[in-house]
Amino acid sequence: MKSDQIRINSQGDGIAEALLQTEKTAAYKNLNAKQTLRLRLLAEEMMGMLRSIVGEKEATYWVETEGNRFSLHLATKTKMNADLREELLKASTSGKNAAAKGFMGMVRDIIMQMSEQDDLSTMPLMMEYGYSAMDTGSFEAPMGVSMHGMLYSWSLQDYRAAIQDRKEEEAEKWDELEKSITAKLADEVKIFINGGAVEMVIEKTF
Repeated sequence: MKSDQIRINSQGDGIAEALLQTEKTAAYKNLNAKQTLRLRLLAEEMMGMLRSIVGEKEATYWVETEGNRFSLHLATKTKMNADLREELLKASTSGKNAAAKGFMGMVRDIIMQMSEQDDLSTMPLMMEYGYSAMDTGSFEAPMGVSMHGMLYSWSLQDYRAAIQDRKEEEAEKWDELEKSITAKLADEVKIFINGGAVEMVIEKTF
């Protein structure tokens, strides 16, 4: 099942509708109050990243369900450049690259860096934990559009596994995971980048 698609922007238009759509989907799938609250919290975390992901552009939000598995989707088309990166950094509370602070901040930074590069093979940050790339050729991708060329992705589960194996050296990163609402509640967080298309997916099974 796929919910209606809601157009949202960084000025807040559509966000209330998107959260309501999330709650309606939860009710349709007979989630209890606690489960519904957790799903809404994940949606709110996603909405909180909106300006950092799209700047002044619009994005599309929807929910997909299969059995007890829920997937929250936020997709937009944007090609990062120096001007847009500067705009996104100004959107942070400090006006500096606060994106590296905290788990969701790190996710924002990953999206910005992955989006602004044509060739990610030289990016050690992306290659370090949770990042992968594949040549799509041409196929129907998770974003529901035909993709061509390289599909770059990042996975919370892969990142978590890598950090867990290096807890002593990566104590700060592990601490960020432990403190993050999203990392605690979500089963998986995925980021997909293909050309100018960016999609973030948060998965939760009840």
